[in-house]
Amino acid sequence: MDLHESAAASGGRDSSHEYDPREYAPTLDAASARARAWLGAVFDRPIPARRSIDEVKSALGRTLPEHGSDPAEVIERLADGVEPGLMASQSSRFYGWVMGGTFPVALAADWLVSSWDLNAGMRDATPGVVGAEELAGDWLLELLGLPATADVGFVTGATAANFVGLSAARHHVLAALDWDVNRAGLAGAPPITVLVGSERHGTIDLAARYLGLGEPTAVVSDREGRIIVEALAEAFERITGPTIVCLQAGNIHSGAFDDFERAVHIAHDAGAWVHVDGAFGLWAGASPRLSHLTAGFEGADSWASDAHKTLNVPYDCGIAIVANPDAMHAAFGMRASYLQNPDEAEPHDKVPELSRRAHGVPLWATLRWLGRDGVAALVDGLAASATAISAGLVELPGVTILNDVVYTQVTMAMADDEQTLELGRRLQSSGEVLASPSRWHDRAVLRFSVSNWATDAAEAARTVDAVRRALPGL
Repeated sequence: MDLHESAAASGGRDSSHEYDPREYAPTLDAASARARAWLGAVFDRPIPARRSIDEVKSALGRTLPEHGSDPAEVIERLADGVEPGLMASQSSRFYGWVMGGTFPVALAADWLVSSWDLNAGMRDATPGVVGAEELAGDWLLELLGLPATADVGFVTGATAANFVGLSAARHHVLAALDWDVNRAGLAGAPPITVLVGSERHGTIDLAARYLGLGEPTAVVSDREGRIIVEALAEAFERITGPTIVCLQAGNIHSGAFDDFERAVHIAHDAGAWVHVDGAFGLWAGASPRLSHLTAGFEGADSWASDAHKTLNVPYDCGIAIVANPDAMHAAFGMRASYLQNPDEAEPHDKVPELSRRAHGVPLWATLRWLGRDGVAALVDGLAASATAISAGLVELPGVTILNDVVYTQVTMAMADDEQTLELGRRLQSSGEVLASPSRWHDRAVLRFSVSNWATDAAEAARTVDAVRRALPGL
C-alpha cells in the first residue's frame, strides 16, 4: 500500500487532501509563486520584520494537527505565517551584520541542489555535484591567487571555515612535535598558543574553544583594527612551543586588512601556522584594483571565507582553504567498511561532516555566470558604494566617519552614544535603511556593511538621503 492508498484507507485525509507524492509540480508551483512574489517586492518592502516569533507561531498554528493537509496549502500557510516575520536582508539598503543578497543564478542553482537532494560528501557516489564543487574550488584559488595545490572544503559559513583551518593547524603543529592528536588527544599534549589581533572576529575564539585550544593570546591592534606587526614579533619573543597565528582580511568595523607580507614572514620564521579569517574580505584578492589589500596573504597556510557575504550566493556556502591538504585530510579524514574509500581524498575528508548538501554548486554557477571580470566588478562595485556612502554621510551635520573606508565597511557615530543609537532606531523605524548598531573604540556606532550586489550608486545616494531625513532633532 503506497502513501496515497494508506491515507485514503485510514480516513486520515478527506478526498481533497489525497495526493500522489510523486507529483511534485503542484507543490513546487505554489512555492515558486510565493518565492517570485517575495523576490519581486524585496527591494521595495520595509526592511524590518513586522511579526514577532510568538506571532509567527500563532499564525502557523501551535498545535500539531491530527490529520494531514494538502501540501500546496501547507506551503501557502507557511508563507503567510512566516513572511511578515522576515527581515528583508536581501534589500539593497540592508547593511547589517555583513549579509549579502542573492544573485538569481545562484538561487536557481541552489533550487537544483535541493531538488537533486544528494550527499556531496563522497566522490564516487555523487560525481556530478562533486565535479562542480571541485571546479568551483579550482576557480576560486585561481581568482584569489592562492596556491593551486591547496585544497578547498565547503561548509556552512565562516565560523565552520575558521574551524576547519584551525583544525588543520592544530594537527600540523602538534605533528611537527611527534604528537598525534588523533590518537592521543589533547591531554598531555604540548600546549598550543593561538596569537590573534585584539580586534579579531569572535568566531576565531569560538573555533579555538571548539578545538580545546583555550582563550587566544591577543596582540595589540592599531586604530583600524590591524594587528601591529612589531607587537606580533615581540609576542614570539615571549612564547615557546607550537603556535598558530590568526590574521584578518577585513575588519568587521573598518574593513581594514592586516599586513600579510610582514606578519606571515614573522610567523613562519618562528615556525607558526598562519590562518587568515577572510569572511568577507578574502574576495578583495579577486580585484586588480583592490588586491593590494591582500598582498602577501597567499603565503599563509589556511584561509576562511563565506560566499554569501560578498559573492551573493545563498546561505550556506562557507569556504575553507588549506595549503597543505595532508593536514586538512588528517584532521577530518575517516574510512569505514561501508564507504567506497577511493585513493583520492573524499569531500568529507576536508570538512567536519560526513553528510552535507552541495554548498559549492551555487558558487560554481555564480563564478561561471560572472567570469573573472564580473567578480572583480562586483567587488569593486561594493567598495565604490561604501566610499559613496561615506562621502555622503560625512557631509551631514553631526556625523563622524570613524574608519578609513578602504573596502566595504563604513562606521559612523554622532556626538554621543544616545544620538547614535536614536539615529539607528529612526532608520530602522523608517523601514528604508538598516545599519548595524555596535560598539567600537568604546563608543556606540552604526555600521554600514555594503554586501549586496544591488547596492549601486543610486542606492548609496538613497541611503545617505534616508540618514539626512532621520537627523533633525538629534
